[in-house]
Amino acid sequence: MDKQLLLGDEAIAQAALDAGLSGVYAYPGTPSTEITEYIQSAPEAAGGNVHCRWSANEKTAMEAALGMSFVGKRSLVCMKHVGMNVAADCFVNSGVTGITGGMMVVAADDPGMHSSQNEQDSRFYGDFTLIPMYEPSNQQEAYDMVHGGFAFSEQTGEPVLLRIVTRLAHSRAGVERKAVQPQNAMHFGSDPRQYILLPGIARQRYKALRKKQAAFVEASANSPYNRYIDAPNQQLGIIACGIGYNYLMESYPDGCEYPVLKIGQYPLPQQLLRRLADACDALLVLEDGQPFVERQLKGALGLGIPVKGRLDGTLSTDGELNPDTVARAVGKENRPAFEVPSLVAMRPPALCDGCGHRDMYTVLTEVLRAEYPAHKVFSDIGCYTLGSGAPFHAIHSCVDMGASITMAKGAADGGLFPSVAVIGDSTFTHSGMTGLLDCVNENTNVVIVISDNETTAMTGGQDSAGTGRIESICRGLGVPEEHIRVVIPLKKNYEEMRRILREELEYKGVSVIIPRRECIQTLKRKHQKK
Repeated sequence: MDKQLLLGDEAIAQAALDAGLSGVYAYPGTPSTEITEYIQSAPEAAGGNVHCRWSANEKTAMEAALGMSFVGKRSLVCMKHVGMNVAADCFVNSGVTGITGGMMVVAADDPGMHSSQNEQDSRFYGDFTLIPMYEPSNQQEAYDMVHGGFAFSEQTGEPVLLRIVTRLAHSRAGVERKAVQPQNAMHFGSDPRQYILLPGIARQRYKALRKKQAAFVEASANSPYNRYIDAPNQQLGIIACGIGYNYLMESYPDGCEYPVLKIGQYPLPQQLLRRLADACDALLVLEDGQPFVERQLKGALGLGIPVKGRLDGTLSTDGELNPDTVARAVGKENRPAFEVPSLVAMRPPALCDGCGHRDMYTVLTEVLRAEYPAHKVFSDIGCYTLGSGAPFHAIHSCVDMGASITMAKGAADGGLFPSVAVIGDSTFTHSGMTGLLDCVNENTNVVIVISDNETTAMTGGQDSAGTGRIESICRGLGVPEEHIRVVIPLKKNYEEMRRILREELEYKGVSVIIPRRECIQTLKRKHQKK
């Protein structure tokens, strides 16, 4: 087959298509977004009628992917690491139900928090779900793991978690494709009660999942992605997980002087680990993210020799792994080829010129600061989170998807007035609707601003599930018609916006204000296409 220059995300997408994918389910989230976008633009996806529309959130994506697996088709579900929290209810239970058609779950972790609220490591999710996991060290491995992972999923009867990190997702390398496979025909599992997790059935299926663990460990021991590479200097043994192996090889282009155990498949291959521990005086664990492997080596495996890594300070306890930190950990030093000039400074992101969020914040802060000094504004995940910076300094919270409405509710319940929430249209349909229902059920005194730019702008302008439906959703949830107010955020409308905001702040109940204007970047792309 041909060789292509692909992002890690694109390699995953192409591998899924080549493996006979029938559907991808996802919600946009950096650094996973490009997987679904690649499939959406692929001719073979259109020709094969591969499902590739965006889901409302990661939970619905995970459940839909499991439903496609139920009918015997191969499905892919993609999300960033914090999306795993949203999908966790179904994800954890999918280990108990098992699968019929092969199912790959891609979790794109973000060490260093380039575009995220935390550095959580998705390997912990796979570990307590008790399913096999892959962690590629490069783009070719990402392709190979997905291409073969669907068959492995069907062989084990379990979903397979593929964990990648930002640097792998968003860097390019040559990838050699494998043979294209046809999509599965529709078929069903042999156990008609497999997906019915009533306690009596769930207990039986959980016991069956536990019995599979030895086979999973054996598969890891025999996996081509787990490799023991011997070397003469046995003062140190190195365990290099995923992209950590790539970083190590940058310091040793001609081969490492120490024995190396390359890890790309989990559960951990215990025999290989013990071989390394028996041969070496100490171990060093290189893993991007949290000390997932290091904790196991210091705990249950009881290897009885010193283990270095993040926990003992050899590597930083936070931030990304990189070639420089790995070099220092093995006693080398990578010196930069050039120094960064002192005039180069970090430039924090800002709302685009002409963005409707700017006009919304201008009016909101003007009225609240002048007339309601005790106000608090609870915000959410999206472009409008940039209202925290200059010149607005408008918001007081940004915690997780949908939390703006529910935090505003809790603050109002505690006596805060006025309590204001700012949320985007895509985030509202992702996780905000249930919070609004809580407000309606108790007639909480809150003003909810749904800043509608008619797209999922922060991740590149993907379709928003709420476009054209925001008012009807609010009405359906019980917000009084007269307190659903739509405005066009433009300077010429500032006086109207001020008036409406004042009226709804004084209303003792649930108010929804919808400033609606198309994202300036989406509009620009439309004009360019024309």
